[in-house]
Amino acid sequence: QVQLVESGGGLVPAGGSLRLSCAASGRTVSRYTMGWFRQAPGKERDIVAATNWNGDFKYYSNSVKGRFTISRDNAKNTVYLQMNSLEPEDTAVYYCAAGKFYSTSEQGYDYWGQGTQVTVSS
Repeated sequence: QVQLVESGGGLVPAGGSLRLSCAASGRTVSRYTMGWFRQAPGKERDIVAATNWNGDFKYYSNSVKGRFTISRDNAKNTVYLQMNSLEPEDTAVYYCAAGKFYSTSEQGYDYWGQGTQVTVSS
């Protein structure tokens, strides 16, 4: 089993930055695809970014491309989401997820964190 714990969320003004972290425990996720998803109130959970096990392949949704960066440190069993130029539309609960195969679909992930709230004020 893999346990994922997100941290780094909070309240930030528009234009600001936050760095989310997702620490994995239970087993190494160095060979797993890692993804970040978000869910805003009243909306479905959508993918934000994903990276394959060694970072060679990365995906970003159109809404965050150029502003967010996903990275991972396999030695620390941790994945990060650097979020810059934040907008009020980025307000959501952000979830970290791990999957055995590369996927940009929610169904492709096997393990999920509990989520961290990101609120961007206008």
